Amino acid sequence: MSYPTAAPHRSEPPRSGPRRPHPAVVPLATLAVGVAASAYLYRTDPHQSGHFLPRCPFNWLTGLLCPACGATRLAYDLLHGDPVRAFHDNALVLVLSPALVWMFGRWVVEGLRGRRWQPILRPRSQYALLVVAVVWTLFRNLN
Repeated sequence: MSYPTAAPHRSEPPRSGPRRPHPAVVPLATLAVGVAASAYLYRTDPHQSGHFLPRCPFNWLTGLLCPACGATRLAYDLLHGDPVRAFHDNALVLVLSPALVWMFGRWVVEGLRGRRWQPILRPRSQYALLVVAVVWTLFRNLN
């Protein structure tokens, strides 16, 4: 009778869960999707109807403008070098866009450095953003 031999010793420790991708994978994939969407948007005027562009679910349900309504038109106008028209599409998103671009850039850079980065907003900042969004929504829909 022969007994099975023990498996050879592994030099690496067993993994305790699913393998996580490199920290740059998600930011770079998001950047690639953003570039592709921008290329499509550059050739598709959202000011005209009949294109494959999603409608705001809040606007579809209520008929009101949400704080981000007009951001697609704003992006189109910025891609075509018309910041004045972009301001009229959604002034709040235009004012916040430098901060959003900075946060996205930081996410990509940190990912390329091998670190995971997630912005942290303190409760006061969260409340301030909520108040600004509600006031902006009321202002846009009452005018």
